[in-house]
Amino acid sequence: MIPEIILIIVFVFGLLIGSFLNVCISRLPESLSIIRPRSRCPKCLTPISFYDNVPLVSFILLRGRCRHCAAPIPWRYPVVELVTALVTALLFFKWVMTPLWLSAALAAAYILIVVAFIDFETMMIADVFSFVLVGLGVVACWFNPYFTGPFLNRLFSCFMGAISGTFIIWLMAWLGTRIYKKEAVGEGDIFLMAGIGALTGWEGVVSALIMASFFGSVYGVSLMLAKKARRFDHIPFGPFLTLGAVINLYHLIRITDFFMWY
Repeated sequence: MIPEIILIIVFVFGLLIGSFLNVCISRLPESLSIIRPRSRCPKCLTPISFYDNVPLVSFILLRGRCRHCAAPIPWRYPVVELVTALVTALLFFKWVMTPLWLSAALAAAYILIVVAFIDFETMMIADVFSFVLVGLGVVACWFNPYFTGPFLNRLFSCFMGAISGTFIIWLMAWLGTRIYKKEAVGEGDIFLMAGIGALTGWEGVVSALIMASFFGSVYGVSLMLAKKARRFDHIPFGPFLTLGAVINLYHLIRITDFFMWY
């Protein structure tokens, strides 16, 4: 049993990582440095003091507004911090006894969080994130708990996951273009699924896709009911793929799990 104080420390660590991920989400799409300059208000450009830059706490104390110009702070900032902290604590709780896989799973989860929020805001996924995920999957295949057997077997499972992820999404994109006469799946999603497959295998690809389709449908229907979108409006699919992938990093949902009720 993990002491509660350890989980609290891990949660706080996750908040700090989430604050850094917010910087990445804000600056990487604009090809800006994530190191300099220091964080500043996007409205008045005033540098943010350290006491106003405490993850989650500062947002609450400032009531979601800049101390200097009172411009609203986007809700994305506390959401990313909280999500990152929760994911960090959950993965730590599950994989603390396998530190190498824990490190790989956390690194992958952080990349996926950045991908999800950038895609949600810009509807674009930079291929470099997907390539890093594939590389991480190859490096981690030796100690990946979802792969079995000697190293070559594990490497084969990794590559089969990457290939199946690429092929399935490519096939969906091709069919969507043929049926709807327009782009149905973005190119970034194709490479993203290769990265997801390299880490979770072909079963992780299929289950992530099923979960993403469900969550994406719920989101799309909710937008239509709220009259914020029409039936054929394009919505980003990447955030839902990453959600399914993070769930699989915590616990792999295998194909048989969807039919347990039989």
